[in-house]
Amino acid sequence: MSLDNIQIPISIIQSLYGKSLYDLKVVKDLSTIIESNDFSFLGSNQKNIVLVVSSSLAIYLPDEELNFLLGILTACKLSMADIALINMKKNPALIYTNITSQLNAEKIFLFGLDAQSLKLPLQFENYQIQNYNNQVYLSSVSLSELQKDNGEKLKLWNCLKTIFSL
Repeated sequence: MSLDNIQIPISIIQSLYGKSLYDLKVVKDLSTIIESNDFSFLGSNQKNIVLVVSSSLAIYLPDEELNFLLGILTACKLSMADIALINMKKNPALIYTNITSQLNAEKIFLFGLDAQSLKLPLQFENYQIQNYNNQVYLSSVSLSELQKDNGEKLKLWNCLKTIFSL
């Protein structure tokens, strides 16, 4: 008997190849897959406040912008321990449901982004305090633009005073 003529019984072949090459189960919806992904953030999120930025220059923010942000937080009687800072450039698949479910966000601030960037089902202008789904949303120009423009700073400050009762 040569190796070219070996006959294997069907029961053995079945046990060797018990699984199909194709998974016939329906794949989950893509939005469900995206929602289950983790994302990175800076801060401890002790007060359920989320700040979303978009910076390709650093993991979270360049030093100058981060220092400016720390000044804003201090003026609002907050610190990095109170917030979660998320960079959309490092978390491109992030949507608002991720933020609300994983961080229990109560206040969400968008710097240099609009509602569409988080797939929010609503539109609102910069510096318009928007309540949606028991959360407060506020969008603004980017932190680098805020640093340069006193008018924009004043608009943001007026909104922050209202939101945080300052």
